Amino acid sequence: MQLNWRAISESEPGPIWAGLFHEYWPDYHRWWVREGAEARPGYWDSVKALKAHMPEMMPLYDRFCELAGGTDHAARFLSFYCPPPYLSGCSQAIWPGAEPMLVRNYDYSPHAFDSLILHTAWQGRRVMGTSDGLWGLVDGINDAGLAVSLTFGGRRVMGDGFGVPLILRYVLQTCETAKEAGEVLRRVPTHMSYNVTVVDAQRRYLTALMAPDRATLITGAAVATNHQERVEWASHARFTATVERERFLLQRLTLHVEPQEKFIKAFLRPPLYSTAFTQGFGTLYTAVYRPRKQTLEVHWPRARWELSLKDFQDGARQIITPEHAV
Repeated sequence: MQLNWRAISESEPGPIWAGLFHEYWPDYHRWWVREGAEARPGYWDSVKALKAHMPEMMPLYDRFCELAGGTDHAARFLSFYCPPPYLSGCSQAIWPGAEPMLVRNYDYSPHAFDSLILHTAWQGRRVMGTSDGLWGLVDGINDAGLAVSLTFGGRRVMGDGFGVPLILRYVLQTCETAKEAGEVLRRVPTHMSYNVTVVDAQRRYLTALMAPDRATLITGAAVATNHQERVEWASHARFTATVERERFLLQRLTLHVEPQEKFIKAFLRPPLYSTAFTQGFGTLYTAVYRPRKQTLEVHWPRARWELSLKDFQDGARQIITPEHAV
């Protein structure tokens, strides 16, 4: 499997973002209308929800709508309000050593992935992370040293709320500490169940168990896979080995403090590393966020890419992922 990764910086939304949108929009539009455009909320309901729950994002949203051409479908898509369902695997954990470090595997379909790291300074806040939906993020870090990552929560329930990549972007745009992030995650509604792990530069961390049909639970968990307090979707749990991955990580956290590199390498091997690419749950990358250094390392079985929030360099990588972990 081959993925062509890019790392792109643009301080404020402009021609680079507009070019990315027009490149990705045909695929995103097909996904967004797959159940019919009438299945998605209308423009005014979408804007009303965004203003109510993430008002700080409205100037950015308006700018993106303008750059996207101002069409109704693009504006509704960019609100991230009640999007179609999407499922992923994923494992994430806070390294138990003294330095704050968040490590995560992103298990998803290679055919529905941006393969894009965005570095931005929107509204004066520098953020770097893995793009989804062109202004959402599946993981990332900001210039306060706050790092965040998501996993699917393993439940079928859907409701009125936002796609979680935009919620992660909102956290990084507006928060500086894990406590502030927890307050945002507690109040912003999500359309599906997700586990969001946050760690700040002082090594304070939390995991928010978010759901559309019940209150968000803020926990002190240092590990998250693809279920919440208990398994509720048994077939998904079996297929993704969510319980086995959680146990594996918890064991590594409780026995003794492993060296950083050994801890990271565990994510590149089973049971954490998945080769279920044809089923849409293969490990596309391992991300390592270091809040004090404000860096991101992207790891694959045969490659590694280091990026700095403070000294970000645009670039590209052609990644050939082996069918089996090495």
